[in-house]
Amino acid sequence: MTSPSEWDYSFAMPLSDEEKRLLAEMEAALAVDDPKLVSTLSGKARTPKKNRMFAGIALFFTGIATLLAGLISQTVPVGIVGFIFALIGLVLVISNLATKSEAVTRERKSRQKPKWSATLEERWDRRQENDN
Repeated sequence: MTSPSEWDYSFAMPLSDEEKRLLAEMEAALAVDDPKLVSTLSGKARTPKKNRMFAGIALFFTGIATLLAGLISQTVPVGIVGFIFALIGLVLVISNLATKSEAVTRERKSRQKPKWSATLEERWDRRQENDN
């Protein structure tokens, strides 16, 4: 008996219309169930979130106010906490801006290149033509 690694996969069989429809339904269900996985596999970046941006700005200004309060009251722990808040808020804002610029860059690239599924279909068609 042959093992799965020794099986010959050289046969070529196109998908039927029913199989294509089922595959499209499975892709749509996957996109609904796990959009993060789909965006990772398709190469799309995270979309920027307005809530994350506003939270970062609010946290930054709260941190600056706390830092100034710590400086005025000459309480070192309060100043350190304010600095940490401001730093976290700044990181949130910058990461959100980076996400937005990456999304724009990838969107421009995707306009120029065909979708990965179209590329795979072209390869499949070429393989089918070479086998015949």
